[in-house]
Amino acid sequence: MITVFTPTYNRAYIIDNLYRSLLSQTDKDFEWVVVDDGSTDDTAKYFEKVLKNDNGFNVTFVSVPNGGKHRAINKGVTLAKGEMFFIVDSDDYLTADAIEKIKKWKGTLPADCKWAGVSGARGYANGRVIGQMECEGEYVDATNLEREKKKLLGDKAEVYFTDVLRKYPFPEFENEKFLTEEVVWNKIAYDGYQIRWFKDIIYVCEYIEDGLTKSGDAKYINNPRGVLYWAKQQTSFFKSNKKRVYSAIYRYYIATKQTKTKKQIRQDLGVSALKLNLAIFAVKTGRFIKRILRKN
Repeated sequence: MITVFTPTYNRAYIIDNLYRSLLSQTDKDFEWVVVDDGSTDDTAKYFEKVLKNDNGFNVTFVSVPNGGKHRAINKGVTLAKGEMFFIVDSDDYLTADAIEKIKKWKGTLPADCKWAGVSGARGYANGRVIGQMECEGEYVDATNLEREKKKLLGDKAEVYFTDVLRKYPFPEFENEKFLTEEVVWNKIAYDGYQIRWFKDIIYVCEYIEDGLTKSGDAKYINNPRGVLYWAKQQTSFFKSNKKRVYSAIYRYYIATKQTKTKKQIRQDLGVSALKLNLAIFAVKTGRFIKRILRKN
């Protein structure tokens, strides 16, 4: 069974699109677990009706105090009964054959490898694929850390084994409500777990104005400890990728420049004054001075 997991916050006006797509699934061997992250709209009333319907799949709805998507995911993993865990945001929806294709590709995984899960593609409503996937066959096997090298760019529709996610909960920092999901996906990859990435679109999305994708620098400024955790992970996992390292340093600088001195920022990151200044220069101008970067 697959757990379709949805964290939601004030999305009563749009979540019905996802619900309708679940009702249309060609394979009903899944459950829908929804964690309402402190909504103040009519989300709870909407699910009162959903829970009374004959859906053909089990629905679990839980309300928690507003704490951010990463905390909602941690809660959802504890509630999940499925072998695999598929995060689907409340403003998105699935193709009718999404569950069927997930199960199909799960069945192709050989036993002689550490698997984090499988992943399909995301697309827009017009059928255009989001991001990039270049491979000769129908799929490519790679860790999350290898996506750039394997040209697996852009958002994907990852479905993780629930047991794997239980080993890697999201860190939670007091009074902070945002932490990029990348910190967990990359840690799983760093420990050697691969994903089988297939080309089929199974997840349809639009990036709406009140979504995290469009919230800009505010989500970093308001969550500096989470940004520091991510930035230090980036500088450790991607040591040879100077652009990623410098971008991580710069993001922490943006998150804390109003409250900390440059000396404090570089001490937090464990980098030299030269490296911090190079990161600021490189990201602001888009210019990476190769000779200096090789030494720093």
